[in-house]
Amino acid sequence: MEPDSWLGVELRHLAALEAVAREGSFGRAAERLGYTQSAISQQIATLERLVGTRLVERPGGPRRVSLTEAGALLLRHAEAIVARLQAAQADLAALGEGGTLRVGTYQSVGAKILPTLLRRFRESWPHVEIRLTEEASDEGLLRLVERGELDLSFAMLPSLDGPFEAVELLRDPYVVLVAADSPLAGKRSVRMSDLEGVHLIGNRVCRTTALAESALRMRGVAPDVAFRSDDNGTVQGLVAAGVGVALVPLLAVETSDVRVAVLGLEPPIPPRVIQMVWHRDRYRSPAALAFVEAAQTVCAELGGGAARTAA
Repeated sequence: MEPDSWLGVELRHLAALEAVAREGSFGRAAERLGYTQSAISQQIATLERLVGTRLVERPGGPRRVSLTEAGALLLRHAEAIVARLQAAQADLAALGEGGTLRVGTYQSVGAKILPTLLRRFRESWPHVEIRLTEEASDEGLLRLVERGELDLSFAMLPSLDGPFEAVELLRDPYVVLVAADSPLAGKRSVRMSDLEGVHLIGNRVCRTTALAESALRMRGVAPDVAFRSDDNGTVQGLVAAGVGVALVPLLAVETSDVRVAVLGLEPPIPPRVIQMVWHRDRYRSPAALAFVEAAQTVCAELGGGAARTAA
């Protein structure tokens, strides 16, 4: 393989490889990119010739095409390159618009942080439009940041690998949520060993639940999960009905609900760290900088209240 041959690799070749990997067929990849199927086949064949190895397995017939080991390796680089181009496109669009800020969020942040944050931000930046994107967990949001589809996003530590920078906003302690008439409700805190054999209500795709359940296993407690839901209100409602208890961050709890009791945990699980994330190589507008500063202020106030509630 001649190194100079790589200079012939074009962005459209890498975009074709990414589309074929996502769609599993040349036809659907062509529809995705707006090409003919033969054009996609030619682009993949050209890419294979330029890099000097086969990248795509072609089983023929209706069977799904797949990448070879070399194709999967090159795909990781292709995704990063395509994402950078999309981020550059978003930068130019943001420079032209100047009045739109796209922010990623998830459920507990949307319920407890965003209302105050948006009200305060709009007082100082009334002409900036905020477009919110919510997902059940932050992994998808971070990929949108990487591709330039979001300017900022709330996310949890540890961050996923990628071209990200972040600032810490809030440390959100884990609490045990029990029904108000539960025998545990009279305690100020429970030990992890008290949760052995107790039905748990948890989330399905949130990293928060995975971290909490991992902490239990490390202490020798096997989580007995009775039900999972991606809706915090459903989790709290099932706890109130006595179906089980929940080990959740305080921010995910509606503390005014008299049907439940909020207890501490001994020993405590390290708190969930919420941060604001952006693409480190992208232009950040004055509005984006101001939004991050406003988020820090609101979360500092909220964090003080959370600490008092947890205590």
